[in-house]
Amino acid sequence: MDSIKIFSPSSVANLSCGFDVLGLCLETIGDEMIIRKSEKPGLRIIKIDGEDLPLSIEKNVAGVAAKSYLNKFPSEIGIEIEIYKKIKAGSGIGSSAASAVGAVYGISELLERNHEKIDLIPFALDGEKLASGEAHADNIAPAMLGGVTLVRDLNSLDIIKLPSPSELVVTIIHPKIELKTSHARAILKKQVPLKSLVKQTANIAGLISGLYSNDYDLISRSLRDEIIEKERSLLIPKYNSLKKSALDIGALGCGISGSGPSIFALSKGHIIANEVASGFKSIISKLDIDFDIYISNINSNGVKKMI
Repeated sequence: MDSIKIFSPSSVANLSCGFDVLGLCLETIGDEMIIRKSEKPGLRIIKIDGEDLPLSIEKNVAGVAAKSYLNKFPSEIGIEIEIYKKIKAGSGIGSSAASAVGAVYGISELLERNHEKIDLIPFALDGEKLASGEAHADNIAPAMLGGVTLVRDLNSLDIIKLPSPSELVVTIIHPKIELKTSHARAILKKQVPLKSLVKQTANIAGLISGLYSNDYDLISRSLRDEIIEKERSLLIPKYNSLKKSALDIGALGCGISGSGPSIFALSKGHIIANEVASGFKSIISKLDIDFDIYISNINSNGVKKMI
């Protein structure tokens, strides 16, 4: 095998109550990569289409992740990477994670190393760290493994793939303003009230229980953020109106995707998910802001080879 084409999916991190530990994988949005062997030794990014990102290995998330992997598992064969960015940087739906995951998985598959996906996560995290300033796997884990994931402990790679009820559908609105993860993290309070922590703990436990039991009402009651949303919502135009619209239409829950500015809503079935999308569009269209809207099932497979 001289080359391989990869689809590396976008993701929604936090899911309202699971800051830095919960995420889900999206099916309809993702980056594509072509990774090939080269007679010239070394690692190179030779093309990036769709975003103005550096080709330098040290300055590109995919390059840093790939280099981390090859430092651990060297190759005498040269490797070239082409990246076709479909996920906008700073969108809040895992753009940097998709780049990092795709590069590491793609090289592993190209060289036929037969690594388990979970064992590739530490190398992808090195790339994510370049983008956000610290290593966290709430986007990396779902993009790599698929489905809904819980990062119980990152140091020991104790990452659990949770059930994904079949009727869950995600609606995403991405206002095209860039919001860097590092900036969104900087505005967060360093301390939280004990009462808020207790509520958040109950919500994350309730959400996980609802996923296991297919209890959509419990999922809905648990998709609430007691800690992060108040500060971050100030950075997103019409956030409260968009969230109210989704909930009034019948979404199970609505919140900030990752660090924003994208907003996600979880619905039971495509009918409500489409109505939520229409509601989002009617509100955001009144602003002088370009936007994208996506409707997606949960992707149970994660990053994959393309035929």
